[in-house]
Amino acid sequence: MPSKRTDDGPDLTSSPKPPQPLHPSIISRLDPEYITFHNKYFQYVTPSHTRPWDPSSRIPPPSGTFPSTETDPLEVGGIKDWKVGTRSGREGTKARVRVYTPKGEAPISGWPVVFFIPGGGWVYGGLDNQASFSTNMCVRAKCVVVSLDHRLAPEDPYPAALEDAIDALRWLVQNASDLLRVDTTRIAVAGCSSGGNIAAALVLTAPQLNLPIHIIFQLLLVPALDNTASTSTSWHINQHAPWLTPERMLWFRGMYLPNKSDWATWETSPILAPGELLRGVPETWIAIGGADILMEEGRKYGDRLKGEGVQVEVRLYEGGPHAVAVMDGDVMHLGRRLVTDAVDALSQAFSTV
Repeated sequence: MPSKRTDDGPDLTSSPKPPQPLHPSIISRLDPEYITFHNKYFQYVTPSHTRPWDPSSRIPPPSGTFPSTETDPLEVGGIKDWKVGTRSGREGTKARVRVYTPKGEAPISGWPVVFFIPGGGWVYGGLDNQASFSTNMCVRAKCVVVSLDHRLAPEDPYPAALEDAIDALRWLVQNASDLLRVDTTRIAVAGCSSGGNIAAALVLTAPQLNLPIHIIFQLLLVPALDNTASTSTSWHINQHAPWLTPERMLWFRGMYLPNKSDWATWETSPILAPGELLRGVPETWIAIGGADILMEEGRKYGDRLKGEGVQVEVRLYEGGPHAVAVMDGDVMHLGRRLVTDAVDALSQAFSTV
């Protein structure tokens, strides 16, 4: 699952067998720029799922150990952090948000606002997570961005992250006018990877919350939408794709969803939601990578929404692995194009272009 921080930095010492070499069967389908970066760095990273769990793995390595795959955050009008959670986790943690505000005066009706849930496999996160994408949305779509830092598994498994998303959305509504200067008739919900899973579940849940809001747009980047998927179903097409392998995805799933009985609920697998819930979903834009094991569930979720009359665009990024959404720096032109396309779709939804 994409995140600014998911593993220890690479061991670039000579190694006869790197932990994550590219599988021969996938190389011809990968973006050449990604292949270059993977062979130089990613193949030397020891995947988290192959080591005993240690919460210290969330601590970023020393600066310079591993090159950033994202662009530097853009300059915005203001950044402020808030504690919004009403529930403490087992480590005493609560949900927090980081609010990015555009430069200039807010419109009379208030800024449009994006409630954004970054990725991290439900296990990794932090307020700095995907700051580049948050600032790109803020500056280029001229909107306030409320980025969620939810409680993390395995210390706080499901439903903690979804509960935090609900609490943060309530906080947004309660503080929309005075604190945030946002227009609650122009709300978008966005998420990346595991954050896309939570975002999709939140959008399905929102009508039941009796909040005075109008979610007009859903933006999902390489989302995890089916926690019943496996190599015998939708994963088989890209089962040898890099970074997010079936083994690693199952490790993330086990950390977040230790009770297998939760895997097939729509709150954890939005693709399984009943039609009456899907019909209430707003206009949706979904980015999927052509070399990502989650590709098919993103495509199929789009098909399910279309079947219920929802306006949907599913954009395929050929050659893109799962990490393409956080590779918009000098690493991959494909990542830069994905970010631009996503921000353009958001701008059009808000009519800020």
